[in-house]
Amino acid sequence: MSDTITTLKTRRSCRAFKPEHVEEEKLQAILEAGTYAPTGMGKQSPIILVIKDQETRQKLAKLNAAAMGMDIDPFYGAPDLVVVLANKDMPTYVYDGSLVMGNMMNAAADLGVASCWVHRAKEEFESEEGKAILKKLGIEGNWEGIGNLILGYAAKPTGEAAPRKADYVYTL
Repeated sequence: MSDTITTLKTRRSCRAFKPEHVEEEKLQAILEAGTYAPTGMGKQSPIILVIKDQETRQKLAKLNAAAMGMDIDPFYGAPDLVVVLANKDMPTYVYDGSLVMGNMMNAAADLGVASCWVHRAKEEFESEEGKAILKKLGIEGNWEGIGNLILGYAAKPTGEAAPRKADYVYTL
């Protein structure tokens, strides 16, 4: 079996992280993989935010938790946070951003980096605080948060895949 298929079959979401940051070389490789995701008409509608500033990370965590109605760390203590947004002016923006997230999660797994897609980026960046973060970065436009990607090294094993359902694939 190819290394790609093995990676796709063994990648799991992680919700318990060691405190060590992902090495810059690996982080850059993960980000680059995201930029090679297929996008509608090749328009590359998504953008990727790398959140290294701890104050901004905490602000996003608080916004995310509020959108959930809970007082927890929705980023599970992961040391690294990446956010994908996409331009709502493109009809394929949600799909485009989702493919960027998928490419980065699979690249992370291939490099031995644990990850998890955390939802509610949409709510984070619809808020005034989220819009202020984009403004601070000089990002203007009609952006929607697609997902938060948390990255780091697993603090414990992630487990095996659940069996695939019998009626997953239909053929005519």
